[in-house]
Parts: sequence; C-alpha cells; structure tokens
Amino acid sequence: WVFLWEKGYQETDSVVSSVTTKVKGVALTNTSTLGARIWDVADYVIPPQEENAVFVMTNLILTLNQRQGRCPELPDDKTECMGKNDCVPGYVSTHSNGIQTGECVPYNSSIKTCEIFAWCPVEDDYYIPKPAFLREAENFTILVKNNIWYPKFNFSKRNILPTINSTYLKNCIYDSETDPFCPIFRLGKIVEAAGQDFQEMAVEGGVMALQINWDCNLDRAASHCVPKYSFRRLDNKDPAHTVSPGYNFRFAKYYKDSNGTESRTLVKAYGIRFDIIVFGKAGKFDVIPTMINIGSGLALFGVATVLCDIVVLYCMKKKYYYREKKYKYVEDYEL
Repeated sequence: WVFLWEKGYQETDSVVSSVTTKVKGVALTNTSTLGARIWDVADYVIPPQEENAVFVMTNLILTLNQRQGRCPELPDDKTECMGKNDCVPGYVSTHSNGIQTGECVPYNSSIKTCEIFAWCPVEDDYYIPKPAFLREAENFTILVKNNIWYPKFNFSKRNILPTINSTYLKNCIYDSETDPFCPIFRLGKIVEAAGQDFQEMAVEGGVMALQINWDCNLDRAASHCVPKYSFRRLDNKDPAHTVSPGYNFRFAKYYKDSNGTESRTLVKAYGIRFDIIVFGKAGKFDVIPTMINIGSGLALFGVATVLCDIVVLYCMKKKYYYREKKYKYVEDYEL
C-alpha cells in the first residue's frame, strides 16, 4: 500500500501556478431603451483582467442620464410620507440613495416619498430582467492559459501542451471525451458540466469554479504530466435560503453633456464569475523517503508479531493450547 499505491518511495512537492484568461464572443440586443446594440468583450468583461478569475456580465439594470440634484426617494416603509414632518433633513439610512432634504414630494400620482439630494433619477432595481439581458453569453468562450512549476524538481509546464498547434487551438472547444486537453471552454458547457442551468444562473449571477488538477509522477516521461479539468458551482444554491442570491455589483460611466453638466449612466451588473483554481502535487524517487518507509515497515512487522502473540495467548478460546505449543516447560532438577 505504502510503496505501490501511495508511492512512498517518492519525494513530493506542491504546485506553483499562474493563470491568464481571454474571453471572446459578441451578442446583439434590441430594446426600447437602447435600440439595437452590439456587446463585445470590452462591454461585458469587468474588469478586463482579474487574478485567477474572470467576470462575465449576463444581466443588467441601466439607469440613464443621472445628474446630481433633488428627487423623490424610492418608496418603502421608511421613505413614504404624508407630510413634511415625516422627513428628517440630513437623514441617511443604510439603503438610502441620497440624503433627505426634509421635504415630502410626490413619487407618483398615488404615493409621496421624502425628497433626497442624490444622483437623480434614482435607480429602481426591484424588477430584474427575465430572461437575462445577455442570454447569448452561453455561447461565449474563455481561453485559460495556465503555467505551473514544481520548484523542488525544477519542472515547469503549461496547459497548452506541445502537441497542440495554432490551427487546432483556433478551432477546438473543450470536451471531456473528444478534446480533453483543449484550453478553450464554452461558458454554457462549464455551467452544464457542474449540473446547473446557464439561463437560470444568468439572471441573478453566481460563482463557478474551473478546477485544474496537476498530479504528476515525474519518474515517468514529462508527456504524462497533463492537466485534468473539472467544474462546480461555488455559491450555495439552496431553495430554502433565497436571501441575496447570485452575484452583482454597480459601476458608473461618467460624461458631460453639451452644457458641461456632469452626468452618468449607472449599471447594476449581474453575472457569473469564473474562478480558476489550480491544485496538484508531483512526486519523484528519492533515497531518503524510501529508507524511512522501509524502516517504518520493518518496525510495523515487529509490532505485528507482538500483537498476534497477545491475541493468540490471551484472547482466544484455545489460548492454553497455543501457550503449550509456544512455550516448552522444563523441570527444575535441583528440586
């Protein structure tokens, strides 16, 4: 077990890794707000580069032409008012979009809310677009370039194997059966391989893991050291716990209009973050662990003999019979 299965004759080392990614894909949307629009990598990959991760926006809520000024707050149990006395000047709650001015103004024809000084109009994110705004992201692809190094053995390699040429790389898509070493992954296939539904996940976002395992036996040829890919969802999807699901954040694009007034477009972005997790170990023959495990094995054989004697001579039903066979009793001639 120690020598054959656990390779007790080898010295081991943990992997050191670096990862870079490149996403490709174009989507077309046509809405009453934006009209026909093309979305490319510069629009939906935010930020352009992360460490061992990439975020792809799949859904969004846009608030156009915001300017700093006074406007009614979104209605809830703390912002609805009947008169000026219900609003406190300078009041800010955790969920406020701005600072209350102390005035009570109409939000619509039937509701009044406290007026705030904020970026107006305020964002209304109550309704999330369904289906996802960028549902075509299912067909986007991500190229994962992974370089690994085992410093103890001075062994390095990358997941774009020497057998892969540029022609193959331009046309391949990872498949566990037909193309297990292709480093280009279709986003929909990653989510599907983890047992999830992409279109459902794209609405509110989530976190996926793309795992790369480098377990290498360096006593064999370097060509046998190859990556193994696996996929799983990291954020908990529990029907019984649906508070604050998915993954989203906000960012803004600022500009000045013809009058020189600063304005912005606020984006609440929902999407899927793909974390690339690299792990593994390498082993190579070394005299020291070999001798240590041989010595441990011999010591265990000695312990086994003692344990067997204890069981046979003191625990079994025929212990007296075995004792007579193991020991020879002689008489004391002096007596």
